[in-house]
Amino acid sequence: MAEKDKPLLIKRYASRRLYNTETSDYVTLEDIAGFIRDGRDVEIIDLKSGDDLTRQYLLQIVAEHESKGESVLPINVLTDLVRSYTTQAGSSVPQFLAASFEMFRDSQSKWMENMGGANPMAKMNPLTQMPGFEAMQAQQEAFMKAMTGGIAGGTAPTQDAPEEGEDLEAIRKQLSDLQNKLSKLDK
Repeated sequence: MAEKDKPLLIKRYASRRLYNTETSDYVTLEDIAGFIRDGRDVEIIDLKSGDDLTRQYLLQIVAEHESKGESVLPINVLTDLVRSYTTQAGSSVPQFLAASFEMFRDSQSKWMENMGGANPMAKMNPLTQMPGFEAMQAQQEAFMKAMTGGIAGGTAPTQDAPEEGEDLEAIRKQLSDLQNKLSKLDK
């Protein structure tokens, strides 16, 4: 059990082959993606230099999935990420993304516990004080609804397609407002 708590150490040899130190065998990027999907953290280290290559390989896994048509990141998000590397806004983007994914994970966990129940965030959570928090929360709820096919409380999606379209437009507007607020914070 303790072995699963610490990151799985993967060593990259000079030949660029990846070696799983726990099972003493070579692994592929798809194997590493599988470990991560199974809830395991990984750490990928260059054997010769000792450099941490984890970020590089995780980005490569994401890029491969995106290129296979398994798109999770919309073009406008990818475009904004590229822009963040060339602007001063780049300093706030990592914190924003980390906070957003943390809220998503928390929301997802609570949703799984309640099987579709509402997920009000704790009032004492410091993230609730962040500008645009409500927009991010609404976006995450819509994302969860889309990811679960509209299932709420174990029921199949109902015939409220026009309402869902309205929700999507409202979320797009909220996201746009949030991006504007973030842009103003960086100035």
